[in-house]
Amino acid sequence: MASDRPGSASSGRGNRNFIGVLKRAIKYKMPENGRSIQPKSAELASRRPPPEPEPIGLTVLYEDEHLIAVNKPPGMVVHPTYKNWSGTLLNGLLWHLRESGTGRHGDLEARIVTRLDKGTSGVVLVAVTAQIHTRIQRDTAARRVRKQYLAIARGTLEPVRGSIALPLARSAVDRRRVVVDPSGQESRTDYELLYQSRDMSLVRCELVTGRTHQIRVHMAARGWPLVGDVVYGVPDERIPRQALHAWRVTLPHPMSRQVLELEATPPADMRSLLPTDAEELDVWSRALKR
Repeated sequence: MASDRPGSASSGRGNRNFIGVLKRAIKYKMPENGRSIQPKSAELASRRPPPEPEPIGLTVLYEDEHLIAVNKPPGMVVHPTYKNWSGTLLNGLLWHLRESGTGRHGDLEARIVTRLDKGTSGVVLVAVTAQIHTRIQRDTAARRVRKQYLAIARGTLEPVRGSIALPLARSAVDRRRVVVDPSGQESRTDYELLYQSRDMSLVRCELVTGRTHQIRVHMAARGWPLVGDVVYGVPDERIPRQALHAWRVTLPHPMSRQVLELEATPPADMRSLLPTDAEELDVWSRALKR
């Protein structure tokens, strides 16, 4: 016999409130298909304590009381995740700020502005206060911040310079991957060939937009996957990661407005992929002078 009372149901044992049952089910994580529902990563992260300072060596490219730029090595995670809660760049930054007296650990004043994938090396920009972080974000939105990368791609680029404008979205099959999707976000990468060997190209890429995996996906979509990229290309025994380096970040200083040009030298694993010419002049040295 149905009850006239909204949100309730009746049984042989009497009425019971359906909404109350639902609330208890949510609270106690009722089993799903015979298995208990696992907390999501965001929920796990919310239970963890704040990241702790750790004595991790950092290569500081620039530092003042407002911002820091460091050269991230390949293989280092930028920000703690539920899988990598320690040993990250942020842990090292918190230690650096505490030791230098610049930042306050309790306020988590190391605010990373330019994030990089674990396998990508190069310039990471860090704001020391929330105000500075907001100012740099505004400059980024106004396209006053330039981010240039160096990549080594498979194949021959044709044309040798241009733009790749393809919309990007998370894959519906694997959320860790990004795919070209007509319904995705507008994305644009400008590129220029710096050096061509028989089967590889040294390319300078500039992000006009800043989507996840943007350079890697755009280059692969044009038939030029990055060397060593196991997600969007093929593995390469010569390098254990994608050959991608955040080379240069140019921006107006958030306080003085003086233009800062911050550069990080490409690491040895990428440099070793390209030969030295007959006159013993490093390919990289010639390319970076442009």
